[in-house]
Amino acid sequence: MAKSIMIQGAGSNVGKSMLVAGLARAFANRGLAVAPFKPQNMSNNAAVTEDGGEIGRAQALQAMAAGRPAHTDMNPVLLKPETDIGAQVIVQGKRFATLRARDYAKAKPQLLTPTLDSFRRLCSTADLVLVEGAGSPAEINLRAGDIANMGFAEAAGVPVVLVGDIDRGGVIAQIVGTQTILTDSDAARIKAFAINKFRGDVRLFDEGLAEISRRTGWPSLGVLPWFAEAWRLPAEDVMDIRSTPSGAFKVAVPRLNRIANFDDLDPLSSEPGVSVEIIEAGQPLPGDADLVLLPGSKSTIADLAHVRAQGWDIDLMAHIRRGGHVLGICGGYQMLGREIADPDGIEGAPGSVPGLGHLDVVTVMKPEKHLALTRATYRPTGDTVQGYEIHLGETTGPDCARAWLDVSGRNEGAASASGRVRGCYLHGLFASDPFRAAFLAGLGAASELAYGEDVDKTLDALAAHVEAHLHLDLLFDLAETPTL
Repeated sequence: MAKSIMIQGAGSNVGKSMLVAGLARAFANRGLAVAPFKPQNMSNNAAVTEDGGEIGRAQALQAMAAGRPAHTDMNPVLLKPETDIGAQVIVQGKRFATLRARDYAKAKPQLLTPTLDSFRRLCSTADLVLVEGAGSPAEINLRAGDIANMGFAEAAGVPVVLVGDIDRGGVIAQIVGTQTILTDSDAARIKAFAINKFRGDVRLFDEGLAEISRRTGWPSLGVLPWFAEAWRLPAEDVMDIRSTPSGAFKVAVPRLNRIANFDDLDPLSSEPGVSVEIIEAGQPLPGDADLVLLPGSKSTIADLAHVRAQGWDIDLMAHIRRGGHVLGICGGYQMLGREIADPDGIEGAPGSVPGLGHLDVVTVMKPEKHLALTRATYRPTGDTVQGYEIHLGETTGPDCARAWLDVSGRNEGAASASGRVRGCYLHGLFASDPFRAAFLAGLGAASELAYGEDVDKTLDALAAHVEAHLHLDLLFDLAETPTL
């Protein structure tokens, strides 16, 4: 069976996901069969796997870094927030239930078994399984029934490395304080620590490392400097979405409350000639935007109300009158139609709401989720598009006769009579270089990027960065065979 080690954070957003991706590529480059694993993730940015389920996109990136296909076993429990107090629970790639936070806490113990089953299967296929925690083990109020951090580490018999984020300040207190409040048995599972996101001369923190080791008894794996190329990798957290004012062609993207599968933005953000501007609540859609992109949503009807509350519906009408272009993907596509019907009350009370009315289509929400890796043809040029579908609802109407994508002879998407307003259900389409080049060319912009190659090169650079600054031999020596 594989050796394994778990990367936990002294706080949220300390860079665990990126660190695991870098470690996965680094150890794979050393000739090891590596697999990433995150027992519980919370994200609306999901990836569809070859075995027909969904996992957090960060684990899909880590799988790419490890050189293996993404699989539902890599993230057996995925929480997809639908409201401030509730989330859809995905177990081993499939919908399990929609639960309020307090009800999920009660359900967690029964999720440990499938979580360990997935971990056991991964361990049978790898030399090293890199486990990523969620949030922080310092959240001791969540320790009972935990499957994300120390609860999983205890159940699987996996040692832990604790990572602190020095960019936020107070990293000594983060790490020493975590040890202080953990139980003795949980603290004993931590075998080493590392510091992430250091800016400047790392030697200036030598005394800090020594002080942490003195107070905790843990060895240091090193200090990882700030990785400047991180923006080139797909973002997992909605808080990591940022504007990229790099080119003359401007894409405006309203930030929805329940924005989902926003990896559609990553290839556009990476294009040197394209500026992606994230429009925050309270800000108008810019009048000089060339394209307004309405992204996916986990709660389409609620986010449509948010669009109207911000006045973005009015801004969008003005944008179209000026000759601007609009693209809606998944939830954004549904919003552009005449009506969204929810007869079963999937997103709230049963009923229907008027859409923005820029496409002559109607969407009916249905309980069955459509999940698929999809290969399509861009009809205007014949270019191949590869992406994925992950949605509830079926969209039909006259404008579907102007579908601009073909999926094995099936129409996909819709377009207005002018062709300036388009929508589709296919996520990830901009990662296809020929399609992105053709799409941008049709709007008067140029593509200068081989996106997949760029991400792969960035993963290699991240691996080299990790190799240069962390003690990977010690990390591998600290990994142990799980006691499953």
